[in-house]
Amino acid sequence: MIFIEWILFFLVIQLIHFLGTWRLYQKAGRKAWEAAIPVYNAVVLMKIIHRPWWWTILLFIPVVNLIMFPVVWVETIRSFGKTSTADTILVIVTLGLYIFYVNYIADVTYKEERSLQPGSVAGEWISSILFAIIAATIVHTYVMQPFTIPTSSLEKTLLVGDYLFVSKFHYGARTPLTSVAFPMVHDTIPVLGVKSYLNAPQIPYFRLPGFQNIERNDIVVFNWPVDTVRQFFDASGARYDKPVDKKSNYVKRAVGLPGDSLKIVDGKIYINNEPLSLPERAKPQYSYFGTTTGQGFHPNILREYDITDGFGYDPNTNQFVFQALTEEAYQRLRNNPNVATIERVRAPETEKDVRIFPNNRKVNWNQDNMGSVYIPKRGETVEMNLTSFSLYRRIIEDYEGHEMGIDNQLAVDGTQVLLNGDPITSYTFKQDYYWMMGDNRHNSEDSRYWGYVPENHVVGKPVFIWLSIDPNGSGFDKIRWERMFTTVGGQGQPVSYLPYFLILVVGWFGYSYFRKKKKS
Repeated sequence: MIFIEWILFFLVIQLIHFLGTWRLYQKAGRKAWEAAIPVYNAVVLMKIIHRPWWWTILLFIPVVNLIMFPVVWVETIRSFGKTSTADTILVIVTLGLYIFYVNYIADVTYKEERSLQPGSVAGEWISSILFAIIAATIVHTYVMQPFTIPTSSLEKTLLVGDYLFVSKFHYGARTPLTSVAFPMVHDTIPVLGVKSYLNAPQIPYFRLPGFQNIERNDIVVFNWPVDTVRQFFDASGARYDKPVDKKSNYVKRAVGLPGDSLKIVDGKIYINNEPLSLPERAKPQYSYFGTTTGQGFHPNILREYDITDGFGYDPNTNQFVFQALTEEAYQRLRNNPNVATIERVRAPETEKDVRIFPNNRKVNWNQDNMGSVYIPKRGETVEMNLTSFSLYRRIIEDYEGHEMGIDNQLAVDGTQVLLNGDPITSYTFKQDYYWMMGDNRHNSEDSRYWGYVPENHVVGKPVFIWLSIDPNGSGFDKIRWERMFTTVGGQGQPVSYLPYFLILVVGWFGYSYFRKKKKS
């Protein structure tokens, strides 16, 4: 739904509210017209049902309001004496329309002195759980979200098994785009394994102000742009609908910012013709292969050279492969007396990989050599020709078309580019885009394979590792204690704040204990 459609939808809801409650407002000693004024009518209703005015705010927070509406419906009918279990069930299953019956037909009286305490232990538990879910949903949506690292694409900085807190407020929290969804889950309800949302209606994109922009080399969590394409390298572009905020969550490093020109030469990234300068904690890795002197490798070599991903050795041929070696580890390994030869895996400059963006089978690009590509910036205009057609087709048709409710179709007629049947020679971008890549260059599905990440797909910034589980460990060794309570960014080696956290916890419990003892 576009913005105008949402305004009309909102006005229709206000009309339904007025028609269904104006007599109840009068019975509560208010004026009938007060039920017709948007927002103000909700504030008045909170006074009628003896609930705090700030509940009104919760009614306008997407997803949270799905919980609040049934609560307000129930509170409304109870304020007029409809307190039975049957009344409660009826108002919920009719989506609040039972209030029309109470308003026009039922003989009800306003209960000005109604008790707000739950009538049973079960009721008290339900009330507590509901508001715990509401509070957690607000934090999860607008403040901080837990996230797990499932792959080794950012190896050395983020490890498989790291559990992160992702800040929503650094770049500005994105308000939910999917209006009807199960709270605090992504695209699937756990255990049940069913879809957690309805595709429609969709809320127009809006992002709250953040206190920083995405900076070069920031690690960013985002929704995988091509999650709606079954095989993004398939020229047919077969797709199924999935809302932006329900696409799979990915985490990569933002190596290219809006307005940059990027190319990759022999595996090295160049931004605006200058080599990319990475922060201290970022350690790019590549795959290497070679042969041994016949002595093989002791298993401890993995720990000695900090090799955590992809090692293979064939004792029959004395050949080995390492899939995630840093430059430092490579230099040390090449001097190992058991290594006869070692060489980095390189895709030749002219080798064509059909999986590589723009996936048009026309460019000789691969994971080690590609570009140059311009990363679009909001308000910037590019020339549209047969070359740029492939680079920006998905942006124009999907990210600035389909996902914004616009039916954009880009086509070619001879040498002329057509947008919705009309010839165009240029195009002006409506939002910023980013180029995201993993540090594990030969084991990362990133922008090299599917292109740009739109601004409206950005979820947040990982800031803190609160737990780290080694999938290959056992017992107490399964927990990477040195990584717990470490920051994701920063300079130098990560420092664990776990001891300080434990001191605070012990101090808090001690304070609480002595305070209670003193009172007693």
